[in-house]
Amino acid sequence: MRITQIIETPVRLRGEVANALVDFSRHTVSLVAVVSDQIRDGKPVTGVAFNSIGRFAQSGILADRMIPRVLRANPEVLLDDAGRIDPARVLGCALTDEKPGGHGDRAGAAAALELACWDLNAKLADEPAYRTIAGYFGRATVSTAVPVYAAGGYYYPGDDTAAGLDRLRTEIRGYLDMGYDAVKMKIGGASTSEDLARIEAVIDIVGSGARVAVDANGRFDEADAVQWAKALNPYGLRWYEEPGDPLDFALNAAVIAAYDGAVATGENLFSVRDATNLVRYAGMRPGIDIFQMDAGLSYGLTEYARMIEVLEAHGFDRRFAFPHGGHLINLHIVVALGLGGCESYPGVFAPFGGYAPGCVLAEGTIAPTDAPGFGLEEKPDLAAVIADLVG
Repeated sequence: MRITQIIETPVRLRGEVANALVDFSRHTVSLVAVVSDQIRDGKPVTGVAFNSIGRFAQSGILADRMIPRVLRANPEVLLDDAGRIDPARVLGCALTDEKPGGHGDRAGAAAALELACWDLNAKLADEPAYRTIAGYFGRATVSTAVPVYAAGGYYYPGDDTAAGLDRLRTEIRGYLDMGYDAVKMKIGGASTSEDLARIEAVIDIVGSGARVAVDANGRFDEADAVQWAKALNPYGLRWYEEPGDPLDFALNAAVIAAYDGAVATGENLFSVRDATNLVRYAGMRPGIDIFQMDAGLSYGLTEYARMIEVLEAHGFDRRFAFPHGGHLINLHIVVALGLGGCESYPGVFAPFGGYAPGCVLAEGTIAPTDAPGFGLEEKPDLAAVIADLVG
């Protein structure tokens, strides 16, 4: 088994949406292909993955540092004892000469490369990635259908209050019509009164605050985050997500002290050390609060699985892990590792957001197909981009 080529291309997200801090209309994603020397149907078997959604493509880090390190390594160093590509060893090679700490864009760059190796191994085994991953970690797949919620409720350019509410109501009704029974929406990008009106409109459509989560995307300082916590208490929401800077653990603890419901955070923490500090210092409560770390932003599945081990070592249940991202890769990871559920982007962040048509959504749960690998090629808009990349 040999890796013969690694290709990366930046792909621009489609659509014009924004949260409280970020305009996504110019965002890009790194799509990575790891090409092997194994031939099927006249073509080399190729693993494909990307660095999740919400951070820019990391073309320079991959092209200048990580890909050359892997390609010039002794091929035997990258294999496990059975002669298969070992994603953890590929990751270690990609991080040669990198200093510890500073877990920023390189975490996403490494993740795209490492996750493509999981896709490659699953394709070589002719099985879905969740089965490959579960087998690697010694887990039995109990059910392939996992809880999922529709993430939306973004801000759109040019919307005044009335138009924004009409658009939001139509969007949320559309998610319910698709089969979702829980949703997430953005706050912090409008005035408090406007955002509270938006929340009330969504609750009115969905039927219960327990089926609605709100996400501030790190917008608030401590005083505002706590004030918002008090304002949100009466609604009985599913959770209050990322109220302030993701590394301000004292802020997170202050919000939890003022808030009766669940707080969700972690999507912008990219290492085991960051996850360890989160459970030590941020006031997170077992059985209540939600962890949203994302393998595609944090060095890949090797690091992410260690984060889950950290949670359990500190008394938390992996069923309270709901990875950020809303895409097929995390769906397979949730199924394989027995996590609580996952996000979905049914209407935004094309071509990466959302699931393939064959993924059946019923009663608020969704299951991946049995296509080999992560099944990215089953998503028509993404399949076209992959075809352009690998030929």
